[in-house]
Amino acid sequence: MVYTQEVQHMCCVAKGANHPSAPIPEEGKWVRAKEIKDISGFTHGIGWCAPQQGACKLSLNVKEGVIEEALVETIGCSGMTHSAAMAAEILPGKTILEALNTDLVCDAINTAMRELFKQIVYGRTQSAFSEGGLQIGAGLEDLGKGLRSQVGTMFGTKAKGVRYLEMAEGYCTRMALDANNEVIGYEFLHLGKFTDAIKKGKTPAEAIDGAMGTYGRFKDAVKYIDPRKE
Repeated sequence: MVYTQEVQHMCCVAKGANHPSAPIPEEGKWVRAKEIKDISGFTHGIGWCAPQQGACKLSLNVKEGVIEEALVETIGCSGMTHSAAMAAEILPGKTILEALNTDLVCDAINTAMRELFKQIVYGRTQSAFSEGGLQIGAGLEDLGKGLRSQVGTMFGTKAKGVRYLEMAEGYCTRMALDANNEVIGYEFLHLGKFTDAIKKGKTPAEAIDGAMGTYGRFKDAVKYIDPRKE
């Protein structure tokens, strides 16, 4: 340690104050965090790339400073899916400080990691008041059946109105319109259930029949349209 001449010639004054860091809530406990290993929690964060073409939702389960579980969900950019594949392999096993300073391939994922880091080290986690925190694997509970992300995709124009393309329930196959051409419901194919049925040996037709559903006053419609063609 090197001190300037000015500091070297100063007299010593005893430090009387003993003011520790504020305790933060972590998995049902109040913790005065001093080191990375003092940090635990499960939480989510959102990140975006510089051109804001795509976004990432990142979920991390941290135990004693180490990332034990990572869920990486991306939308809006085809290249992000490959970045997510690499980030999901990179993150587990790293401390949150290592992860903060690791290139996670995609700018949106890096930004999400930054946002999560701030939440976690300040004690603003989803599991802050859950005794023992959440089990490893809890991130999968955020996904729908068939382990698919909750995605909503809608498109609208002033000239032709709205088109429902995908809801959390699944891929929209038909929109239901009333006599005023207003949307009153929709039909969807639950892709998770569909693929599960195919894997169990059902024919495509059988799988589709078992994975179809409707929402709203679908059966009361005056007209049905295919949102991708009409």
